[in-house]
Amino acid sequence: MMHTRDDLAAELRLLRGRPSTGAAPPVLSLFAVDASGDAAAYEQRLRSVLSAAVRLGVSADPEQESLPVDGVPDWFVAASSGGEGPVPQFARAGRDGYVEHTGGGRPWELRDWLHRFGPDEDSRGWAWWDAVQVGPSRVHIWVDSWGESFFGCQDLLWAAHVAGAVRVDGPTVHRSVVWAAERDATR
Repeated sequence: MMHTRDDLAAELRLLRGRPSTGAAPPVLSLFAVDASGDAAAYEQRLRSVLSAAVRLGVSADPEQESLPVDGVPDWFVAASSGGEGPVPQFARAGRDGYVEHTGGGRPWELRDWLHRFGPDEDSRGWAWWDAVQVGPSRVHIWVDSWGESFFGCQDLLWAAHVAGAVRVDGPTVHRSVVWAAERDATR
């Protein structure tokens, strides 16, 4: 799925706030996350790293060799650069968890991961919709996958794990009323 600069700008707004139930697409995909520690802290870390990536997609020149990483959280940069610099325990464990989750897949290099958020990049098969804290250390990540049950999401799994996920299940496709009911129940 192609992501234009307008799509990325809309996604950035969703990362910074909460969508209205009336704006939801007919179906959304769910990733259920068991987080290391507090759900609110986990959600904040995940939103901060995805916001930085999407913001770069909106503003940076996708053709440039080196993307500016000023707004990307230091812990994520360290975890995505082979351990250069101090990596907090949640990110180190998440990096290892991602490798295990993917059956021995390699950790993402920061540059490659950031390029997935560029305009006209067609390998990212999802767009952020919302995150809902459903327990003390459980978060549901909701994304728009345009109704697809199988889509490119390794970039999202990387961010979810490195932000402090102990376990990530999904994606599973649900009617958006499931998200809306969950969102309304946790207000």
